[in-house]
Amino acid sequence: MNSAEYTLPVTENGRRVLATGWLVLGLISLLGSGIFSVMLVSARSPYVQELLPWEDFFHTALVAHVDLSVLVWFLAFGGALWSLNSTTQYLLIGRLALLLASSGALVMAASPFFGAGSALMSNYIPVLQHPLFYAGLLLFAAGFGLLTLRAMSSIPPVGPWMEGPAALRFGLNTSAVSSMLALIAFAWSYFTVPGSLPGRPYFELLFWGGGHVLQFTYTLLMLVAWLWLASTSGIRLSISPRVTLIFFAFGLVVIFCVPIIYYAYPVTSVEHIRLFTWLMQYGGSLAAMPLSLALLHGLFRANKATGHAQPLRAALITSMVLFGAGGVIGFLISGTDVTIPAHYHGCIVGVTLAFMGLTYHLLPRLGFRAPDLRLSKWQPYLYGAGQFLHVMGLVISGGYGVQRKVAGTAQALDTMGRVFGMGLTGLGGLVAIVGGFLFLYICYGSMRPLKQRVIR
Repeated sequence: MNSAEYTLPVTENGRRVLATGWLVLGLISLLGSGIFSVMLVSARSPYVQELLPWEDFFHTALVAHVDLSVLVWFLAFGGALWSLNSTTQYLLIGRLALLLASSGALVMAASPFFGAGSALMSNYIPVLQHPLFYAGLLLFAAGFGLLTLRAMSSIPPVGPWMEGPAALRFGLNTSAVSSMLALIAFAWSYFTVPGSLPGRPYFELLFWGGGHVLQFTYTLLMLVAWLWLASTSGIRLSISPRVTLIFFAFGLVVIFCVPIIYYAYPVTSVEHIRLFTWLMQYGGSLAAMPLSLALLHGLFRANKATGHAQPLRAALITSMVLFGAGGVIGFLISGTDVTIPAHYHGCIVGVTLAFMGLTYHLLPRLGFRAPDLRLSKWQPYLYGAGQFLHVMGLVISGGYGVQRKVAGTAQALDTMGRVFGMGLTGLGGLVAIVGGFLFLYICYGSMRPLKQRVIR
């Protein structure tokens, strides 16, 4: 293996089966979030929204959509990567973690249809104030906790620092450490947030610290996916694996500031809230920015991708564009309008596209057929274009003062600018939904035969 190749082997053993299970959980969660997203886009599109008496259900659907498309999908994909990057130790714990997380995700997704309502749009992890939803969230958290413990206790040797796989393994290890600190932050907040606080302020403070740390986990996993996609699509980086490893270490150093913040200021203090905001604003780019520049340099010098490298290259390009757009939009935020969801939609979709591309690469190595090339080489562009239109529509609407987390007449679409912006948001959302379901269709076509073979 060339020292500049950022790939990891997929071997025939229990780790591969476990990784497949986590990937399937992630794909099923995307299917569920896609179903809820149809309701969301319809409820926010001009004229169409008037035909749908779902203004109250909009918030319930939004909670389910966000939790499935971000929390479950991202961490399940992380589970697949951590399972591949592990030894054969504690496989039973890994299977128990998958069972708990799958059960929790199922309960959360089903809870709106069993009376769960009273949505609280808390940042990072919105909730439904219902015992069934709480039970699902706790089950998923228990599975995630066991997953993280195994990821940190069954770590294989990183290997020679001058090789690409070593940098990938180190990046995955840093994301596992970030996840553990997120769990610690959630627990710390739970035991210190006053129980007398009403719903929204309570959950906002409960998830604030850990939610910010999870963003580091998502970003680190995305960077691993970027490097893997670049290598497998024929892009060579101008920086060495050792330098890449150092960039991942920068992200790890930032994460270790989390306990200091908790020790220094109470969870309910303004300083606590502000420091986590600054931590993400200024610390989140320490690893992402230099690696992005190196990838862009390699991308401009690379030859055109051919064959099954095409969907991988497409996913990498669209992921970098959306993630970069989300980062830039973050500097435009000045109030509580829909510019805020435009920012995090761009970043979240950037992560999702990277995971989609890596899924295409992993499927045949997990024993399934190669994805349909004719469809998969266009799917990232379709999904990315729809999401880009969706984000730009939110930016335009935010400029006209449309508020976030509202639907129906509460959006006050009383000017042409607001109607155009939200119309573009709805159009982009519909295109993105088509692109998202196309991804699931491609994966289903690849996995349907269930032929157990490994490409070495």
